[in-house]
Amino acid sequence: MPKKVHHVVRRAGIRLEDPDIEIPVAEDIAGVPGIPQREKDVAFYSREYPLETQNVEKAADREWSWSVYTPEVFEYRERHEEANKPFVEAAAVTGEMEPTAEPVGRDITEEIRRKAYELGFGDVGFTRYDRRYTFASKKRWVKFEHAICVALEQDYAQTQSLPSLEAEFAHFGTYETENAQCLELAGFIRTLGYHAQVHSPNDNSAPFLPMFVEAGMGQLGANGQLLSPHFGSRARLAVITTDGPITYDKPVDYGVHKFCQECLVCADRCPARAIMRDKVWWRGVEKNKLIYDRCRPVMSKYEGCAVCMKVCPIQRYGMKPVMEHYVETGEVLGKGTDNLEGFSIREKGYFGPGQLPSFDRELFDFPHGTKDEWLFATFKKKVEENGEVTAEEQTEFIRGLKQILAKGTTTIGDE
Repeated sequence: MPKKVHHVVRRAGIRLEDPDIEIPVAEDIAGVPGIPQREKDVAFYSREYPLETQNVEKAADREWSWSVYTPEVFEYRERHEEANKPFVEAAAVTGEMEPTAEPVGRDITEEIRRKAYELGFGDVGFTRYDRRYTFASKKRWVKFEHAICVALEQDYAQTQSLPSLEAEFAHFGTYETENAQCLELAGFIRTLGYHAQVHSPNDNSAPFLPMFVEAGMGQLGANGQLLSPHFGSRARLAVITTDGPITYDKPVDYGVHKFCQECLVCADRCPARAIMRDKVWWRGVEKNKLIYDRCRPVMSKYEGCAVCMKVCPIQRYGMKPVMEHYVETGEVLGKGTDNLEGFSIREKGYFGPGQLPSFDRELFDFPHGTKDEWLFATFKKKVEENGEVTAEEQTEFIRGLKQILAKGTTTIGDE
């Protein structure tokens, strides 16, 4: 049944020469610009329970994940880490780099936007760097107040092969390209006379998604990813902060917040059953909460999984066609079809609409917390089970603790 259009969103194309696109938002899925949130709650949680990077808070399972990779994935990840490490290290010191010219003394928003598109980014937006989301270990690192949000699209065909090694090539390869482009864009900003700090997508200073939403570049989907107007969740996100004069963009209502509740294909098709169908309030934001302990082991063992990305109609077909179809028919484009919902998992086979794989319980028994927390937990378990520990086990525990203290708990990573 046709729907009445509430408003139409106009958005620039993904290249400078592309025409604008117009996205109709039906009346029954119109909501608020950005995402429903309770500002007082966001402020409270950021102050009393600050976020921490997964590199620290989940360091134990990040290290464990390497043990369940296939040999092919392991080999590729090693090559990627080696190739990407110089970019991440270069980004880490950009906050200390001085401008290479005198300040131009004008608003530089459009110059940065144009340069970002010239470098190959598919979308760019501007907003305040929201320090409420800054990871505890990064609070002193972040220097500048303005956030330049850039999104780089990953290959469409490779993404549709999820989960697969081919899709991982797109996933991690896009990060390598994006890191290089961010460093170049920051260098351009310095030629205008202003500082530019690169927040690498592989060593995040905060969850970037809230700032992308504020910059009008999409809305939070039920799958926990940014659903952008051009490529849905098929993009890798990065932020550059600056002290240069820029004009902020505004959040937009693309209809995603309510549309996802009409769709919920990602929740229905998640192999790990990790996406909640009902929204909850979490740290001041209304969202479909992801159950990390169900998602993580499946994602690690099965080539990054990301079925939730693959089966999102906005990713598969684009936001404009999906929203136009909803206005015309009241239905979710592709829902219930193999074209949208079908996927294959290594060693498990193909699963069409209504079908999901099963996994051994042992897969979900994986390390939790920081490296030192997991080390103490396993040592405690040995004491509880045996009543005592051997001299060799004590030595192993001390050796592990020394390694953690020597290396620290952070590791560069980009999963």
